[in-house]
Amino acid sequence: MMIDKRPFDSLGHADHGWLDARHHFSFADYHDPERMGWGPIRVWNDDTIQPGTGFPPHPHKDMEIITYVRTGAITHEDSLGNRGRTEAGDVQVMSAGTGVRHSEYNLEDEPTTLFQIWIETAKPGAEPGWGAKPFPRGDRSGRFVTLASGFEEDTDALRIQTPSRVLGATLKAGERLDYAVGEGRYAYLVPATGRLAANDVELDARDGAAVGGGTSLSLRALEDTEIVLVDAA
Repeated sequence: MMIDKRPFDSLGHADHGWLDARHHFSFADYHDPERMGWGPIRVWNDDTIQPGTGFPPHPHKDMEIITYVRTGAITHEDSLGNRGRTEAGDVQVMSAGTGVRHSEYNLEDEPTTLFQIWIETAKPGAEPGWGAKPFPRGDRSGRFVTLASGFEEDTDALRIQTPSRVLGATLKAGERLDYAVGEGRYAYLVPATGRLAANDVELDARDGAAVGGGTSLSLRALEDTEIVLVDAA
């Protein structure tokens, strides 16, 4: 069993003015050979995007890209003809498949904060697709809700092309929640807000924790806490 804490102030950092980004794993000009990914989880970026700015059209291929909006909203447009606004509490996914170009802009009058998570696809060359869905934080109170999944039984989740799940939960101070990471799997946990103890490891808001397969997690909220967890293989 293993929990490797990644403190927020140890993450890669790039401040472009319009974009203030923290990188849990090596990305763009940030390179750490010890943090190239965790299993098939290749990117976890913690972005703050200023109003009226964003990412102009650019391509992706054969990657599952999940955007978890924490505050504000992001507006997506892609070469498949999809367009949508994803606001705080909502999640969007893009299966890049054979290739897609997309843009992401903050058209709001306030900064947008989000996590963008990339997971390697299990189906290279699949047809690309995009989807978004609201997941009210109140519905996740005291339990994990599956936000995106590659498993058919997760009928209420957004679809991705990999045997992985993205889950969210909210805990009140003092509440507990257990989660078992299966053998051979890789989990990555970030408290979006608040503070919690994962077994005996304390995590502040926006710290990361890489969790090895076969680990039984006992999560205890030290403050009101919003949790995002990826369980991948």
